[in-house]
Amino acid sequence: MDAVTVTDLVVHRGGRRVLHGLDFAAPPGQVTGLLGPSGSGKTTLLRAVVGVQRTTSGQVAVLGEPAGARSLRSRVGYVTQAPSVYADLTVRENTRHFAALAGRAAADADAALDDVGLGAAAQQLVGDLSGGQRGRVSLACALVARPALLVLDEPTVGLDPVLRVELWELFHRLAEGGTTLLVSSHVMDEAGRCDRLLLLRDGRLLSDSTPAQLRAEAGTDDLEQAFLTLIHRAGQVAA
Repeated sequence: MDAVTVTDLVVHRGGRRVLHGLDFAAPPGQVTGLLGPSGSGKTTLLRAVVGVQRTTSGQVAVLGEPAGARSLRSRVGYVTQAPSVYADLTVRENTRHFAALAGRAAADADAALDDVGLGAAAQQLVGDLSGGQRGRVSLACALVARPALLVLDEPTVGLDPVLRVELWELFHRLAEGGTTLLVSSHVMDEAGRCDRLLLLRDGRLLSDSTPAQLRAEAGTDDLEQAFLTLIHRAGQVAA
């Protein structure tokens, strides 16, 4: 069974159609990347998967249940672009708070901090951290619950190249352990780090494939150029 199944999903926001009849499935235990430029509908789609976005039509199934079902609350982790942590608490206090909410031990919170490379910053106030560090605290707070599905909205924004590589290594370790990850990004050089790719533009799905399949389809090893090729082809079809 696929971890996420989206069928003919349509979403309107602010009086305009944001998602246009999307169909795709995210297999379990893999990193599925959602790639596309800003404004393409990535965040809206992730919100629909988590179950906090009102949809116009279509269906979204997560771990065999309708998106947003009460039974999924402890099984789905969601990290938004804006850090969802308490600025007046320390890094450790934040993670231990979310661990307690999830019924996990303090040791699980400390392990999550080590996973995101913030063990040495455990005693710092979150309000004193950089934006990238706050984002990693949010990620640690989501990890403590050990979700079956982890939904990440541009988790590497504001991070230096070394930290980006370390986070992607963490994502793949989680996937190897059975966690399904749905990760959005507008940075095409991250596309090659995904097991599967969903390429989104203007609320439409241009491709649902692996990086290797995308390269073969577009006739280039450069994934950014492959994306541009698909955009050009879509424009020709529309014309």
